[in-house]
Amino acid sequence: MSEARLISLTVNGETRETLVEPRRLLSDVLREDFALTGTHVGCEHGVCGACTVLIDEKPARACLTYAIQMEGHEITTIEAVSDAGLSPLQRALHEEHGLQCGFCTPGIVMTFEAFLRDTPDPGEEEVRDVLSGNLCRCTGYQNIVSAVMKAAAEMREAAGD
Repeated sequence: MSEARLISLTVNGETRETLVEPRRLLSDVLREDFALTGTHVGCEHGVCGACTVLIDEKPARACLTYAIQMEGHEITTIEAVSDAGLSPLQRALHEEHGLQCGFCTPGIVMTFEAFLRDTPDPGEEEVRDVLSGNLCRCTGYQNIVSAVMKAAAEMREAAGD
Protein backbone atom coordinates (compact mmCIF):
# COMPACT_ATOMS: atom_id res chain seq x y z
CA MET A 1 0.00 0.00 0.00
CA SER A 2 1.37 3.37 -1.05
CA GLU A 3 1.60 6.18 1.47
CA ALA A 4 1.80 8.78 -1.30
CA ARG A 5 0.22 12.10 -0.49
CA LEU A 6 -0.72 15.08 -2.63
CA ILE A 7 1.26 18.12 -1.48
CA SER A 8 1.22 21.75 -2.50
CA LEU A 9 4.56 23.56 -2.64
CA THR A 10 5.36 27.19 -3.34
CA VAL A 11 8.39 27.16 -5.62
CA ASN A 12 9.75 30.36 -7.15
CA GLY A 13 6.51 32.13 -6.26
CA GLU A 14 4.30 29.56 -7.99
CA THR A 15 2.08 27.01 -6.26
CA ARG A 16 2.64 23.49 -7.58
CA GLU A 17 1.13 20.19 -6.59
CA THR A 18 2.64 16.73 -6.75
CA LEU A 19 2.09 13.29 -5.31
CA VAL A 20 4.95 12.21 -3.02
CA GLU A 21 5.94 9.35 -0.78
CA PRO A 22 6.84 10.66 2.72
CA ARG A 23 10.52 9.79 2.21
CA ARG A 24 10.83 11.67 -1.12
CA LEU A 25 13.51 14.35 -1.09
CA LEU A 26 12.95 17.95 -2.11
CA SER A 27 15.86 17.73 -4.57
CA ASP A 28 14.14 14.85 -6.39
CA VAL A 29 10.77 16.61 -6.49
CA LEU A 30 12.34 19.81 -7.84
CA ARG A 31 14.30 18.00 -10.54
CA GLU A 32 11.96 15.17 -11.51
CA ASP A 33 8.45 16.48 -10.85
CA PHE A 34 8.93 20.18 -11.55
CA ALA A 35 11.78 19.99 -14.14
CA LEU A 36 13.87 22.52 -12.16
CA THR A 37 17.17 20.85 -12.98
CA GLY A 38 19.33 23.76 -11.87
CA THR A 39 19.28 22.26 -8.39
CA HIS A 40 22.13 19.78 -8.73
CA VAL A 41 22.54 16.62 -6.68
CA GLY A 42 26.13 15.77 -5.84
CA CYS A 43 26.94 13.90 -2.67
CA GLU A 44 23.38 13.26 -1.43
CA HIS A 45 24.69 13.74 2.13
CA GLY A 46 24.46 17.53 2.45
CA VAL A 47 28.22 18.00 2.27
CA CYS A 48 28.90 19.39 -1.21
CA GLY A 49 26.31 22.19 -1.34
CA ALA A 50 25.36 21.61 -4.99
CA CYS A 51 21.69 21.18 -4.05
CA THR A 52 21.41 24.43 -2.07
CA VAL A 53 18.09 26.21 -2.44
CA LEU A 54 16.50 28.91 -0.34
CA ILE A 55 13.74 27.89 2.04
CA ASP A 56 12.02 30.94 3.46
CA GLU A 57 14.98 32.97 2.12
CA LYS A 58 17.60 30.89 3.97
CA PRO A 59 20.04 28.47 2.30
CA ALA A 60 19.18 24.81 2.82
CA ARG A 61 20.23 21.47 1.37
CA ALA A 62 17.47 20.07 -0.83
CA CYS A 63 19.03 16.59 -0.64
CA LEU A 64 18.48 16.51 3.13
CA THR A 65 14.96 17.92 3.11
CA TYR A 66 11.81 15.88 2.73
CA ALA A 67 9.45 17.46 0.23
CA ILE A 68 6.46 16.68 2.43
CA GLN A 69 7.89 19.02 5.10
CA MET A 70 7.89 21.99 2.72
CA GLU A 71 4.18 22.72 2.61
CA GLY A 72 3.67 26.29 3.81
CA HIS A 73 7.26 27.31 3.04
CA GLU A 74 8.64 29.41 0.19
CA ILE A 75 11.25 27.54 -1.88
CA THR A 76 13.52 29.47 -4.23
CA THR A 77 15.73 27.73 -6.78
CA ILE A 78 18.48 28.99 -9.06
CA GLU A 79 15.91 29.38 -11.84
CA ALA A 80 14.38 32.35 -9.97
CA VAL A 81 17.58 34.26 -9.18
CA SER A 82 17.28 36.72 -12.02
CA ASP A 83 14.41 37.40 -14.36
CA ALA A 84 16.26 40.08 -16.33
CA GLY A 85 19.69 38.80 -17.26
CA LEU A 86 22.39 37.80 -14.82
CA SER A 87 22.35 38.89 -11.19
CA PRO A 88 25.37 40.92 -10.00
CA LEU A 89 26.76 37.75 -8.42
CA GLN A 90 26.29 35.65 -11.55
CA ARG A 91 27.88 38.38 -13.68
CA ALA A 92 30.84 38.66 -11.28
CA LEU A 93 31.35 34.88 -11.31
CA HIS A 94 31.56 35.09 -15.10
CA GLU A 95 33.85 38.13 -15.17
CA GLU A 96 36.19 36.82 -12.46
CA HIS A 97 36.38 33.32 -13.97
CA GLY A 98 34.76 31.80 -10.89
CA LEU A 99 33.10 29.17 -13.08
CA GLN A 100 34.61 26.06 -14.56
CA CYS A 101 32.45 22.98 -15.09
CA GLY A 102 29.49 24.74 -13.44
CA PHE A 103 28.24 21.81 -11.37
CA CYS A 104 28.72 23.61 -8.04
CA THR A 105 27.66 27.02 -9.36
CA PRO A 106 23.90 26.92 -8.60
CA GLY A 107 24.55 25.99 -4.98
CA ILE A 108 27.20 28.68 -4.63
CA VAL A 109 24.92 31.30 -6.19
CA MET A 110 22.03 30.40 -3.89
CA THR A 111 24.30 30.45 -0.84
CA PHE A 112 25.76 33.84 -1.66
CA GLU A 113 22.57 35.51 -2.90
CA ALA A 114 21.24 35.03 0.65
CA PHE A 115 24.57 35.87 2.29
CA LEU A 116 25.03 39.14 0.37
CA ARG A 117 21.44 40.17 1.09
CA ASP A 118 22.14 39.79 4.82
CA THR A 119 25.83 40.82 4.78
CA PRO A 120 26.29 43.59 2.19
CA ASP A 121 29.89 44.43 3.17
CA PRO A 122 31.61 41.12 3.90
CA GLY A 123 35.27 40.61 4.57
CA GLU A 124 37.22 38.09 2.54
CA GLU A 125 37.53 35.80 5.55
CA GLU A 126 33.73 35.79 6.01
CA VAL A 127 33.28 34.92 2.34
CA ARG A 128 35.77 32.05 2.64
CA ASP A 129 34.00 30.78 5.75
CA VAL A 130 30.60 30.75 4.01
CA LEU A 131 32.15 29.22 0.88
CA SER A 132 33.49 26.32 2.94
CA GLY A 133 30.01 24.79 2.76
CA ASN A 134 30.23 24.42 -1.03
CA LEU A 135 32.67 22.10 -2.72
CA CYS A 136 34.23 23.00 -6.06
CA ARG A 137 36.70 20.67 -7.71
CA CYS A 138 37.72 23.01 -10.55
CA THR A 139 38.48 26.60 -9.56
CA GLY A 140 40.58 26.55 -6.41
CA TYR A 141 38.07 28.98 -4.85
CA GLN A 142 40.13 32.19 -5.24
CA ASN A 143 38.18 33.37 -8.26
CA ILE A 144 34.89 32.58 -6.52
CA VAL A 145 35.96 34.67 -3.52
CA SER A 146 37.01 37.51 -5.85
CA ALA A 147 33.64 37.32 -7.61
CA VAL A 148 31.67 37.45 -4.36
CA MET A 149 33.68 40.45 -3.19
CA LYS A 150 33.15 42.18 -6.55
CA ALA A 151 29.41 41.47 -6.49
CA ALA A 152 29.14 42.79 -2.93
CA ALA A 153 30.83 46.05 -3.95
CA GLU A 154 28.60 46.42 -7.00
CA MET A 155 25.46 45.74 -4.97
CA ARG A 156 26.48 48.29 -2.32
CA GLU A 157 27.14 50.88 -5.00
CA ALA A 158 23.76 50.20 -6.63
CA ALA A 159 22.08 50.58 -3.22
CA GLY A 160 23.74 53.97 -2.80
CA ASP A 161 26.03 53.12 0.12
